[in-house]
Amino acid sequence: MIYQPGATDILLSPEEFRLIRDAVGARMGLALAPSTRPSLERRLRERLTVLNLKTFAAYHQYLSFDARAEEEWTELYDLLTTTETYLFREEYQLRAFQDEVLPLLAEQAKPRRRLTIWSAGCSTGEEVYTIGILIHESGLFNGWEVRVFGSDISKRCVDVARQGVYGANSFRTIPKDKRRIFFIDRPDGAHVAERIRAMCHFGQMNLLEREKARLIGRVDAVFCRNVLIYFDSRARRSTIDLFHERLYPGGVLLLGHSESLLNVSTAFELLHLREDLVYRKPRSFQAAP
Repeated sequence: MIYQPGATDILLSPEEFRLIRDAVGARMGLALAPSTRPSLERRLRERLTVLNLKTFAAYHQYLSFDARAEEEWTELYDLLTTTETYLFREEYQLRAFQDEVLPLLAEQAKPRRRLTIWSAGCSTGEEVYTIGILIHESGLFNGWEVRVFGSDISKRCVDVARQGVYGANSFRTIPKDKRRIFFIDRPDGAHVAERIRAMCHFGQMNLLEREKARLIGRVDAVFCRNVLIYFDSRARRSTIDLFHERLYPGGVLLLGHSESLLNVSTAFELLHLREDLVYRKPRSFQAAP
């Protein structure tokens, strides 16, 4: 029998890695270090098989020039994004949000009686529903128009988020009483209660596509936790500028515990809370003409 080489024999050369790395960086803002080459090779081999391509250089050409490139980028978003998340993640920050940030936002937004929170890079939606639960529990926004919007670059993640059905892994830190009150156990998993689902909305979005992001409108707070750590410096600056643009004056930006705006932006001021530090768009900020 004559041996036929398969996808497992295709190697990603340093030059091919550079081409794909640069394309991914320009499109997604991801910073792929040279050490990620073996991982990228493994993840993309399946796509070469599906597309019947013989080299990674041909795959780069496909992404750059083929009429079906947009569909392939959607597949690539799913392959390259990190989806590790769960309900009530980083509880100390959530306490600060509920106890100190929400009362601040309630006072600022009182004239319009409308609250909008944006979870940027929401993965499979657990953060969005967590925010919805915290808003509901606060009791500060009864009778208001409340919207929690979750966006992610991965279509697969957004589809999961819209279903609002979770398994045991998503409940690793949630208090038992909250699970009992805000989730309904069914054979396929725990379903988010309708009163929380009603305020939560989801959409696929690349944070580097500024025009699409503007469709969200103005927001009172942005959660962008453990997203910027994967971005290159250009993408970090662009994303922070976008958040600054979308936030109302006095609006709050919450980042992950290992993230900061040092060497990224000076447009925000630090807001010192009892358990956390968050960033705030100055209330005196005047938009440029």
